[in-house]
Amino acid sequence: MHKVSSAPASRFGGALRSTAASAILAFALLLPLIGFDTVVNIRNELVLKTRWPLLFAMVAIVAGLRFLQLTLLAPWLADLRQRGGFKTSLPASAMLTQWGKPVALGLVLIYPIAAFALAGGGAGKWIDNFGVQILIYVMLGWGLNIVVGLAGLLDLGYVAFYAIGAYTCALLGRNFGLSFWTMLPLAGIFAALWGIVLGFTVLRLRGDYLAVVTLAFAEILRIVLINWVPVTNGYAGISGIPRPNLFGIPFDASPSGFAGRFGLEFSPVYRLMFLYYVVLAALVFTAFIVDRLRRLPIGRAWEALREDEIACRSLGINTTTSKVTAFAMGAFFGGVAGAFFAARQGFISPESVNFGESALILAIVVLGGMGSPAGIAIAAIAIIGGTEALRELDFLKHVFGDQFDPTQYRMLLFGFAMVVIIAWRPRGLVGSREPTAILKDRKLIAAALLREGRG
Repeated sequence: MHKVSSAPASRFGGALRSTAASAILAFALLLPLIGFDTVVNIRNELVLKTRWPLLFAMVAIVAGLRFLQLTLLAPWLADLRQRGGFKTSLPASAMLTQWGKPVALGLVLIYPIAAFALAGGGAGKWIDNFGVQILIYVMLGWGLNIVVGLAGLLDLGYVAFYAIGAYTCALLGRNFGLSFWTMLPLAGIFAALWGIVLGFTVLRLRGDYLAVVTLAFAEILRIVLINWVPVTNGYAGISGIPRPNLFGIPFDASPSGFAGRFGLEFSPVYRLMFLYYVVLAALVFTAFIVDRLRRLPIGRAWEALREDEIACRSLGINTTTSKVTAFAMGAFFGGVAGAFFAARQGFISPESVNFGESALILAIVVLGGMGSPAGIAIAAIAIIGGTEALRELDFLKHVFGDQFDPTQYRMLLFGFAMVVIIAWRPRGLVGSREPTAILKDRKLIAAALLREGRG
Protein backbone atom coordinates (compact mmCIF):
# COMPACT_ATOMS: atom_id res chain seq x y z
CA MET A 1 0.00 0.00 0.00
CA HIS A 2 2.85 2.32 0.72
CA LYS A 3 4.32 1.82 -2.75
CA VAL A 4 0.97 2.42 -4.43
CA SER A 5 0.38 5.64 -2.53
CA SER A 6 3.88 6.92 -3.18
CA ALA A 7 3.62 6.51 -6.97
CA PRO A 8 1.41 9.61 -7.51
CA ALA A 9 3.63 11.58 -5.11
CA SER A 10 6.79 10.65 -7.00
CA ARG A 11 5.09 11.45 -10.29
CA PHE A 12 4.01 14.83 -8.90
CA GLY A 13 7.55 15.50 -7.68
CA GLY A 14 8.99 14.59 -11.07
CA ALA A 15 6.52 16.95 -12.72
CA LEU A 16 7.63 19.77 -10.42
CA ARG A 17 11.31 19.13 -11.17
CA SER A 18 10.66 19.04 -14.92
CA THR A 19 8.56 22.20 -14.66
CA ALA A 20 11.36 23.99 -12.81
CA ALA A 21 13.86 22.92 -15.46
CA SER A 22 11.53 24.15 -18.19
CA ALA A 23 11.12 27.49 -16.42
CA ILE A 24 14.91 27.93 -16.12
CA LEU A 25 15.37 27.05 -19.79
CA ALA A 26 12.58 29.42 -20.83
CA PHE A 27 14.13 32.21 -18.75
CA ALA A 28 17.53 31.68 -20.39
CA LEU A 29 16.06 31.64 -23.89
CA LEU A 30 13.65 34.56 -23.44
CA LEU A 31 16.01 36.83 -21.51
CA PRO A 32 17.74 38.31 -24.60
CA LEU A 33 14.53 38.27 -26.65
CA ILE A 34 12.01 39.68 -24.19
CA GLY A 35 13.86 40.70 -21.03
CA PHE A 36 15.95 43.37 -22.80
CA ASP A 37 14.77 45.94 -25.31
CA THR A 38 16.91 48.42 -27.23
CA VAL A 39 15.36 51.78 -28.08
CA VAL A 40 16.69 55.00 -29.61
CA ASN A 41 16.17 58.03 -27.39
CA ILE A 42 15.65 61.63 -28.43
CA ARG A 43 19.41 62.19 -28.69
CA ASN A 44 19.69 59.31 -31.18
CA GLU A 45 21.43 57.13 -28.60
CA LEU A 46 20.82 53.43 -28.25
CA VAL A 47 19.46 52.73 -24.77
CA LEU A 48 18.99 49.30 -23.18
CA LYS A 49 15.73 48.87 -21.25
CA THR A 50 14.45 45.91 -19.25
CA ARG A 51 11.00 44.32 -19.35
CA TRP A 52 11.03 42.09 -16.27
CA PRO A 53 7.23 41.82 -15.74
CA LEU A 54 6.71 40.66 -19.30
CA LEU A 55 9.61 38.21 -19.07
CA PHE A 56 8.39 36.63 -15.83
CA ALA A 57 4.86 36.44 -17.20
CA MET A 58 6.11 34.52 -20.25
CA VAL A 59 8.17 32.18 -18.08
CA ALA A 60 5.15 31.56 -15.85
CA ILE A 61 3.02 30.69 -18.86
CA VAL A 62 5.63 28.23 -20.12
CA ALA A 63 5.97 26.64 -16.68
CA GLY A 64 2.20 26.37 -16.26
CA LEU A 65 1.71 24.72 -19.63
CA ARG A 66 4.54 22.29 -18.93
CA PHE A 67 3.06 21.37 -15.55
CA LEU A 68 -0.39 20.78 -17.05
CA GLN A 69 1.14 18.69 -19.80
CA LEU A 70 2.96 16.45 -17.32
CA THR A 71 0.18 16.09 -14.74
CA LEU A 72 -2.96 15.98 -16.91
CA LEU A 73 -2.30 15.56 -20.62
CA ALA A 74 0.48 12.94 -20.52
CA PRO A 75 -1.36 10.53 -18.13
CA TRP A 76 -4.56 10.90 -20.15
CA LEU A 77 -2.77 10.08 -23.41
CA ALA A 78 -1.01 7.12 -21.81
CA ASP A 79 -4.29 5.74 -20.51
CA LEU A 80 -5.93 6.30 -23.88
CA ARG A 81 -3.07 4.48 -25.60
CA GLN A 82 -3.45 1.50 -23.28
CA ARG A 83 -7.18 1.30 -24.00
CA GLY A 84 -6.56 1.19 -27.75
CA GLY A 85 -6.82 4.86 -28.74
CA PHE A 86 -9.81 6.67 -30.17
CA LYS A 87 -12.57 4.40 -31.43
CA THR A 88 -13.46 5.67 -34.86
CA SER A 89 -15.09 3.87 -37.72
CA LEU A 90 -13.01 5.70 -40.30
CA PRO A 91 -9.40 6.89 -40.33
CA ALA A 92 -8.86 10.59 -39.77
CA SER A 93 -7.89 11.09 -43.41
CA ALA A 94 -11.11 9.42 -44.63
CA MET A 95 -13.22 11.54 -42.27
CA LEU A 96 -11.44 14.67 -43.46
CA THR A 97 -12.09 13.70 -47.08
CA GLN A 98 -15.74 12.91 -46.44
CA TRP A 99 -16.74 15.89 -44.34
CA GLY A 100 -13.87 18.36 -44.37
CA LYS A 101 -13.91 19.39 -48.01
CA PRO A 102 -17.66 20.22 -48.34
CA VAL A 103 -17.69 22.08 -45.03
CA ALA A 104 -14.50 24.00 -45.84
CA LEU A 105 -15.77 24.94 -49.31
CA GLY A 106 -19.05 26.17 -47.85
CA LEU A 107 -17.27 28.28 -45.25
CA VAL A 108 -14.92 29.94 -47.73
CA LEU A 109 -17.84 30.66 -50.07
CA ILE A 110 -19.93 32.49 -47.46
CA TYR A 111 -17.02 34.09 -45.58
CA PRO A 112 -16.88 37.48 -47.40
CA ILE A 113 -20.68 37.77 -47.44
CA ALA A 114 -20.85 37.04 -43.72
CA ALA A 115 -18.02 39.48 -43.01
CA PHE A 116 -19.75 42.23 -45.00
CA ALA A 117 -23.09 41.54 -43.29
CA LEU A 118 -21.53 41.73 -39.83
CA ALA A 119 -18.98 44.54 -40.27
CA GLY A 120 -20.40 46.52 -43.20
CA GLY A 121 -17.87 48.99 -44.58
CA GLY A 122 -15.31 47.86 -42.00
CA ALA A 123 -15.17 44.34 -43.45
CA GLY A 124 -12.39 45.33 -45.85
CA LYS A 125 -9.50 44.26 -43.63
CA TRP A 126 -11.23 40.99 -42.75
CA ILE A 127 -11.81 40.09 -46.38
CA ASP A 128 -8.38 41.30 -47.51
CA ASN A 129 -6.05 40.21 -44.70
CA PHE A 130 -7.93 37.12 -43.53
CA GLY A 131 -9.34 36.14 -46.90
CA VAL A 132 -7.46 37.15 -50.03
CA GLN A 133 -4.02 36.99 -48.41
CA ILE A 134 -4.59 33.52 -46.96
CA LEU A 135 -5.90 32.18 -50.29
CA ILE A 136 -2.80 33.51 -52.07
CA TYR A 137 -0.53 31.70 -49.59
CA VAL A 138 -2.57 28.51 -49.98
CA MET A 139 -1.95 28.71 -53.73
CA LEU A 140 1.76 29.29 -53.12
CA GLY A 141 1.85 26.33 -50.76
CA TRP A 142 0.14 24.06 -53.28
CA GLY A 143 2.51 25.18 -56.01
CA LEU A 144 5.58 24.52 -53.87
CA ASN A 145 4.05 21.22 -52.81
CA ILE A 146 4.52 19.96 -56.38
CA VAL A 147 8.26 20.56 -56.14
CA VAL A 148 8.90 19.66 -52.49
CA GLY A 149 6.02 17.42 -51.46
CA LEU A 150 5.51 15.36 -54.61
CA ALA A 151 8.87 15.45 -56.40
CA GLY A 152 11.00 15.69 -53.25
CA LEU A 153 13.15 18.58 -54.57
CA LEU A 154 14.12 21.00 -51.80
CA ASP A 155 13.47 24.48 -53.23
CA LEU A 156 14.49 27.45 -51.05
CA GLY A 157 14.05 29.99 -53.85
CA TYR A 158 10.37 29.57 -54.65
CA VAL A 159 9.76 33.25 -53.97
CA ALA A 160 11.61 33.98 -57.25
CA PHE A 161 8.64 32.69 -59.27
CA TYR A 162 6.32 34.66 -57.03
CA ALA A 163 8.34 37.77 -57.88
CA ILE A 164 8.41 36.96 -61.61
CA GLY A 165 4.63 36.73 -61.67
CA ALA A 166 4.17 39.96 -59.72
CA TYR A 167 6.65 41.96 -61.82
CA THR A 168 5.28 40.54 -65.06
CA CYS A 169 1.84 41.76 -64.07
CA ALA A 170 3.19 45.16 -63.01
CA LEU A 171 5.42 45.79 -66.05
CA LEU A 172 2.92 44.63 -68.66
CA GLY A 173 0.18 46.68 -67.06
CA ARG A 174 2.26 49.85 -66.75
CA ASN A 175 4.19 49.73 -70.04
CA PHE A 176 1.72 48.06 -72.38
CA GLY A 177 -1.63 48.84 -70.81
CA LEU A 178 -2.75 45.20 -70.69
CA SER A 179 -5.72 44.25 -68.54
CA PHE A 180 -5.42 42.01 -65.52
CA TRP A 181 -7.14 39.12 -67.27
CA THR A 182 -4.52 39.18 -70.03
CA MET A 183 -1.62 39.48 -67.60
CA LEU A 184 -2.77 36.66 -65.30
CA PRO A 185 -1.97 33.72 -67.62
CA LEU A 186 1.14 35.50 -68.95
CA ALA A 187 2.49 35.82 -65.41
CA GLY A 188 2.12 32.08 -64.92
CA ILE A 189 3.66 31.26 -68.31
CA PHE A 190 6.70 33.51 -67.80
CA ALA A 191 7.26 32.05 -64.34
CA ALA A 192 6.98 28.52 -65.79
CA LEU A 193 9.62 29.36 -68.43
CA TRP A 194 12.03 30.41 -65.69
CA GLY A 195 11.09 27.27 -63.81
CA ILE A 196 12.21 25.24 -66.83
CA VAL A 197 15.50 27.17 -66.91
CA LEU A 198 16.07 26.45 -63.22
CA GLY A 199 15.06 22.82 -63.67
CA PHE A 200 17.67 22.24 -66.37
CA THR A 201 20.29 24.03 -64.24
CA VAL A 202 19.87 21.76 -61.22
CA LEU A 203 19.44 18.42 -62.99
CA ARG A 204 22.50 16.86 -61.37
CA LEU A 205 21.96 18.36 -57.92
CA ARG A 206 20.20 16.86 -54.94
CA GLY A 207 19.67 17.65 -51.28
CA ASP A 208 21.61 20.52 -49.76
CA TYR A 209 23.30 21.48 -53.03
CA LEU A 210 19.93 21.82 -54.73
CA ALA A 211 18.65 24.00 -51.88
CA VAL A 212 21.70 26.30 -52.10
CA VAL A 213 21.39 26.76 -55.87
CA THR A 214 17.66 27.54 -55.71
CA LEU A 215 18.32 30.02 -52.91
CA ALA A 216 21.06 31.64 -55.00
CA PHE A 217 18.64 31.88 -57.96
CA ALA A 218 16.14 33.80 -55.82
CA GLU A 219 18.82 36.13 -54.44
CA ILE A 220 20.20 36.83 -57.93
CA LEU A 221 16.72 37.74 -59.11
CA ARG A 222 16.18 40.04 -56.12
CA ILE A 223 19.48 41.83 -56.78
CA VAL A 224 18.52 42.25 -60.42
CA LEU A 225 15.19 43.76 -59.40
CA ILE A 226 16.99 46.21 -57.11
CA ASN A 227 19.67 47.32 -59.56
CA TRP A 228 17.83 47.27 -62.90
CA VAL A 229 16.33 50.65 -62.11
CA PRO A 230 15.27 51.69 -65.67
CA VAL A 231 12.95 48.68 -65.85
CA THR A 232 12.02 47.73 -62.28
CA ASN A 233 12.39 51.17 -60.64
CA GLY A 234 14.65 49.64 -57.97
CA TYR A 235 13.70 50.01 -54.34
CA ALA A 236 10.99 52.52 -55.27
CA GLY A 237 8.96 49.71 -56.81
CA ILE A 238 6.12 49.89 -59.32
CA SER A 239 2.74 51.38 -58.52
CA GLY A 240 -0.49 51.84 -60.44
CA ILE A 241 -0.85 48.14 -61.27
CA PRO A 242 -4.19 47.43 -63.02
CA ARG A 243 -6.78 45.76 -60.86
CA PRO A 244 -9.28 43.14 -62.04
CA ASN A 245 -12.64 44.33 -63.34
CA LEU A 246 -16.00 42.67 -63.91
CA PHE A 247 -16.47 42.40 -67.70
CA GLY A 248 -14.95 45.83 -68.16
CA ILE A 249 -16.77 47.42 -65.21
CA PRO A 250 -14.23 48.96 -62.79
CA PHE A 251 -14.71 49.00 -59.03
CA ASP A 252 -14.35 52.77 -58.61
CA ALA A 253 -16.57 55.64 -57.50
CA SER A 254 -17.44 56.83 -61.03
CA PRO A 255 -21.01 56.57 -62.36
CA SER A 256 -19.82 53.84 -64.73
CA GLY A 257 -18.29 51.85 -61.89
CA PHE A 258 -19.70 48.75 -60.26
CA ALA A 259 -21.60 50.61 -57.51
CA GLY A 260 -22.96 53.22 -59.95
CA ARG A 261 -24.10 50.63 -62.50
CA PHE A 262 -26.09 48.64 -59.94
CA GLY A 263 -27.34 51.57 -57.88
CA LEU A 264 -25.26 50.77 -54.79
CA GLU A 265 -23.41 53.05 -52.42
CA PHE A 266 -19.73 53.02 -53.30
CA SER A 267 -17.51 50.93 -51.06
CA PRO A 268 -14.04 49.45 -51.62
CA VAL A 269 -15.34 46.24 -50.06
CA TYR A 270 -16.98 45.27 -53.37
CA ARG A 271 -13.59 45.17 -55.11
CA LEU A 272 -12.12 43.04 -52.32
CA MET A 273 -15.06 40.64 -52.42
CA PHE A 274 -14.70 40.26 -56.17
CA LEU A 275 -10.95 39.69 -55.88
CA TYR A 276 -11.60 37.14 -53.14
CA TYR A 277 -13.88 35.07 -55.35
CA VAL A 278 -11.50 35.36 -58.31
CA VAL A 279 -8.61 34.03 -56.20
CA LEU A 280 -10.89 31.32 -54.80
CA ALA A 281 -11.86 30.21 -58.32
CA ALA A 282 -8.17 30.09 -59.28
CA LEU A 283 -7.47 28.09 -56.13
CA VAL A 284 -10.15 25.53 -56.99
CA PHE A 285 -8.65 25.27 -60.46
CA THR A 286 -5.20 24.76 -58.89
CA ALA A 287 -6.50 21.98 -56.64
CA PHE A 288 -8.17 20.26 -59.61
CA ILE A 289 -5.04 20.44 -61.78
CA VAL A 290 -2.68 19.27 -59.04
CA ASP A 291 -4.95 16.35 -58.15
CA ARG A 292 -5.20 15.26 -61.80
CA LEU A 293 -1.46 15.62 -62.34
CA ARG A 294 -0.77 13.48 -59.31
CA ARG A 295 -2.85 10.64 -60.77
CA LEU A 296 -1.24 10.85 -64.20
CA PRO A 297 2.01 9.02 -65.04
CA ILE A 298 3.97 12.24 -64.55
CA GLY A 299 2.59 12.56 -61.01
CA ARG A 300 3.54 8.98 -60.20
CA ALA A 301 6.99 9.70 -61.60
CA TRP A 302 7.28 12.68 -59.23
CA GLU A 303 6.43 10.51 -56.24
CA ALA A 304 8.85 7.81 -57.37
CA LEU A 305 11.54 10.48 -57.78
CA ARG A 306 10.87 11.64 -54.25
CA GLU A 307 11.32 8.16 -52.84
CA ASP A 308 14.45 7.04 -54.74
CA GLU A 309 15.99 8.70 -57.80
CA ILE A 310 18.35 5.80 -58.52
CA ALA A 311 15.44 3.34 -58.52
CA CYS A 312 13.58 5.70 -60.90
CA ARG A 313 16.40 5.56 -63.40
CA SER A 314 16.68 1.79 -63.12
CA LEU A 315 12.96 1.51 -63.92
CA GLY A 316 13.36 3.65 -67.04
CA ILE A 317 11.69 6.80 -65.69
CA ASN A 318 13.00 9.95 -67.34
CA THR A 319 14.21 11.91 -64.33
CA THR A 320 15.07 14.94 -66.48
CA THR A 321 11.48 15.30 -67.63
CA SER A 322 10.19 14.68 -64.12
CA LYS A 323 12.36 17.37 -62.53
CA VAL A 324 11.80 19.99 -65.21
CA THR A 325 8.03 19.51 -65.27
CA ALA A 326 7.89 19.68 -61.47
CA PHE A 327 9.74 23.01 -61.45
CA ALA A 328 7.66 24.32 -64.36
CA MET A 329 4.28 23.44 -62.84
CA GLY A 330 5.24 24.70 -59.41
CA ALA A 331 6.59 27.94 -60.93
CA PHE A 332 3.38 28.44 -62.95
CA PHE A 333 1.18 28.52 -59.86
CA GLY A 334 3.74 30.67 -58.06
CA GLY A 335 3.58 33.18 -60.92
CA VAL A 336 -0.23 33.24 -60.86
CA ALA A 337 -0.14 33.85 -57.10
CA GLY A 338 2.34 36.68 -57.70
CA ALA A 339 -0.06 38.29 -60.18
CA PHE A 340 -2.84 38.16 -57.60
CA PHE A 341 -0.50 39.69 -55.02
CA ALA A 342 0.36 42.57 -57.36
CA ALA A 343 -3.33 43.15 -58.12
CA ARG A 344 -4.22 43.06 -54.44
CA GLN A 345 -1.51 45.52 -53.39
CA GLY A 346 -1.48 47.74 -56.48
CA PHE A 347 2.23 48.09 -55.74
CA ILE A 348 5.27 45.79 -55.85
CA SER A 349 8.87 46.25 -54.70
CA PRO A 350 11.88 43.96 -54.07
CA GLU A 351 11.22 44.15 -50.32
CA SER A 352 8.05 42.11 -50.83
CA VAL A 353 9.87 39.11 -52.31
CA ASN A 354 12.78 38.42 -49.94
CA PHE A 355 14.04 35.12 -48.57
CA GLY A 356 11.68 35.35 -45.62
CA GLU A 357 8.77 34.74 -47.96
CA SER A 358 10.42 31.58 -49.33
CA ALA A 359 11.02 30.30 -45.80
CA LEU A 360 7.43 31.08 -44.87
CA ILE A 361 5.99 29.21 -47.86
CA LEU A 362 8.28 26.23 -47.25
CA ALA A 363 7.27 26.19 -43.58
CA ILE A 364 3.60 26.11 -44.59
CA VAL A 365 4.26 23.04 -46.74
CA VAL A 366 6.33 21.26 -44.08
CA LEU A 367 4.02 22.05 -41.16
CA GLY A 368 0.90 21.18 -43.12
CA GLY A 369 2.30 17.89 -44.39
CA MET A 370 4.32 17.45 -47.56
CA GLY A 371 2.07 16.09 -50.29
CA SER A 372 -1.12 16.93 -48.37
CA PRO A 373 -3.18 19.80 -49.90
CA ALA A 374 -5.61 19.83 -46.97
CA GLY A 375 -2.80 20.05 -44.44
CA ILE A 376 -1.11 22.87 -46.37
CA ALA A 377 -4.38 24.83 -46.45
CA ILE A 378 -4.81 24.39 -42.69
CA ALA A 379 -1.21 25.46 -42.06
CA ALA A 380 -1.62 28.57 -44.24
CA ILE A 381 -4.76 29.55 -42.34
CA ALA A 382 -3.04 29.01 -38.99
CA ILE A 383 0.23 30.79 -39.85
CA ILE A 384 -1.00 33.70 -41.97
CA GLY A 385 -4.29 34.11 -40.16
CA GLY A 386 -2.56 33.80 -36.79
CA THR A 387 -0.06 36.50 -37.71
CA GLU A 388 -2.87 38.85 -38.70
CA ALA A 389 -4.84 37.97 -35.57
CA LEU A 390 -1.94 39.20 -33.43
CA ARG A 391 -2.60 42.69 -34.76
CA GLU A 392 -6.06 42.58 -33.18
CA LEU A 393 -4.83 41.78 -29.65
CA ASP A 394 -4.63 45.37 -28.44
CA PHE A 395 -6.24 44.39 -25.13
CA LEU A 396 -2.92 42.78 -24.15
CA LYS A 397 -1.48 46.27 -23.78
CA HIS A 398 -3.60 46.66 -20.66
CA VAL A 399 -1.87 43.57 -19.24
CA PHE A 400 1.76 44.06 -20.36
CA GLY A 401 1.90 47.83 -20.84
CA ASP A 402 1.37 50.32 -23.66
CA GLN A 403 4.72 49.47 -25.25
CA PHE A 404 3.74 45.83 -25.80
CA ASP A 405 3.29 44.93 -29.47
CA PRO A 406 2.03 41.36 -30.06
CA THR A 407 3.21 41.32 -33.67
CA GLN A 408 6.84 41.50 -32.50
CA TYR A 409 6.52 37.97 -31.14
CA ARG A 410 5.04 36.35 -34.23
CA MET A 411 8.36 34.71 -35.17
CA LEU A 412 8.76 33.44 -31.60
CA LEU A 413 5.33 31.82 -31.74
CA PHE A 414 6.04 30.57 -35.23
CA GLY A 415 9.25 28.87 -34.08
CA PHE A 416 7.45 27.37 -31.09
CA ALA A 417 4.78 25.95 -33.41
CA MET A 418 7.45 24.40 -35.62
CA VAL A 419 9.11 22.73 -32.62
CA VAL A 420 5.74 21.35 -31.48
CA ILE A 421 4.87 19.99 -34.92
CA ILE A 422 8.31 18.43 -35.43
CA ALA A 423 8.14 16.78 -32.01
CA TRP A 424 4.59 15.43 -32.12
CA ARG A 425 3.65 15.36 -35.81
CA PRO A 426 6.88 14.95 -37.80
CA ARG A 427 4.92 14.31 -41.02
CA GLY A 428 2.88 17.50 -40.63
CA LEU A 429 -0.62 18.36 -39.45
CA VAL A 430 -2.17 16.06 -42.03
CA GLY A 431 0.62 13.57 -42.61
CA SER A 432 -1.50 10.80 -44.13
CA ARG A 433 -2.20 11.01 -47.86
CA GLU A 434 -4.45 9.13 -50.22
CA PRO A 435 -2.37 6.66 -52.26
CA THR A 436 -2.04 7.41 -55.97
CA ALA A 437 -2.97 3.86 -56.98
CA ILE A 438 -4.91 1.28 -54.96
CA LEU A 439 -4.29 -2.29 -56.11
CA LYS A 440 -6.99 -3.92 -54.00
CA ASP A 441 -9.42 -3.18 -51.17
CA ARG A 442 -8.51 -0.60 -48.54
CA LYS A 443 -7.44 -2.03 -45.19
CA LEU A 444 -6.97 -0.32 -41.86
CA ILE A 445 -3.49 -0.84 -40.37
CA ALA A 446 -3.34 -1.15 -36.60
CA ALA A 447 -1.81 1.67 -34.60
CA ALA A 448 0.74 -0.71 -33.08
CA LEU A 449 2.36 -1.15 -36.51
CA LEU A 450 2.77 2.58 -37.19
CA ARG A 451 4.67 5.34 -35.44
CA GLU A 452 1.86 7.90 -35.79
CA GLY A 453 -1.30 5.94 -35.10
CA ARG A 454 -3.65 4.25 -37.50
CA GLY A 455 -3.03 4.13 -41.23
